[in-house]
Amino acid sequence: MNELARPPAASLTQEEAFARIRLLRSPNIGPVSYAMLLARFGTAVAALDALPDLGKRGGRQYRAAPADRIEREVDAVRRAGAKYLFHDQPDFPALLAEVDGAPPILTYRGDLSLASAPCVALVGARNASAAAVKLAREFGKGLAEAGFTVVSGLARGIDGAAHEGAFPRTIGVIASGIDIAYPPQHEALQERIASEGLLIAEQPPGTEPRGSHFPSRNRIIAGLASGTLVVEAAVKSGSLITARLAGEAGREVMAIPGSPLEARSHGCNHLIREGAVLVQSPEDVVELLTGFDGTPRSTFREPVSQFDFEPGEMAEAQPADIAALLTTAPVAIDELIRQSGESAAAVQLALLELEIAGRLERHAAGRVSLA
Repeated sequence: MNELARPPAASLTQEEAFARIRLLRSPNIGPVSYAMLLARFGTAVAALDALPDLGKRGGRQYRAAPADRIEREVDAVRRAGAKYLFHDQPDFPALLAEVDGAPPILTYRGDLSLASAPCVALVGARNASAAAVKLAREFGKGLAEAGFTVVSGLARGIDGAAHEGAFPRTIGVIASGIDIAYPPQHEALQERIASEGLLIAEQPPGTEPRGSHFPSRNRIIAGLASGTLVVEAAVKSGSLITARLAGEAGREVMAIPGSPLEARSHGCNHLIREGAVLVQSPEDVVELLTGFDGTPRSTFREPVSQFDFEPGEMAEAQPADIAALLTTAPVAIDELIRQSGESAAAVQLALLELEIAGRLERHAAGRVSLA
């Protein structure tokens, strides 16, 4: 269950907005634990007050992020000409809010209405062939002319070509802070997108991109769009991670086929073999995504653990005793629920305490392990 997919807040005070930023920037707090804390305590102000006790129950002393550090971050966002977007504000993209582990807080520059239009993600290889770059630019242009917003990651190769073709109906999602241009050769393109399209970042301002940031960025790219199209990619690439995340979210997964003699086509051919829809023109994509109702034709997806519960259950639950069931090997949360015989809310609360104490690591597809 995605705790962030909830009705918009009637209002958000400055105190609560500041507390939310501070909560998310505190040690061992990620999108899932942030959502659980809001479900448990109702507000970020109350959750911050509860963190030391939760950490102690998880077995460690705990300190939240210093308030002065958050004040500096807020000033940096303002200086960059950016704004914050919180998960329960009316303008938060509806499709992105449906994704498990959706980002609770984003920073952005540009036209936020582009994220509310029908979106399609175009991704692919950084070291793309000249033919694939040309194709990505043409697909971006054709999809934008058909009324779609084209989402990509501002990387070299396919991403950059997709943005250029679709401009200005394009969203760039970056793995750095909103004030950091990456890669450097796309600095002008990134500024152009921020000025006339839409630029989105999850990381705090001043954050340089790291390897661990790119899968997080990819989930936002996939989450914004009703479908993801891979233009050209190797089998082991970030583009296939984006496609997998799109499939897990119940979105359409599409790929352009290529020659089996070209290594950069093997990823697309693999996706098609595993159930992605083969497309050859922008019209194919438009046909698949026009009026998308959440039932994709593609069968490229992996089963995701289900552990539904109502937010009110978190407020009333007592943590289950599940530490003995955990090892450093990832296990599905629904398996912990079955073996412990406890409610989903009780198990999630126990996991939350361990995570805040720095003793738990979360993995893809609803799995956890000891850190």
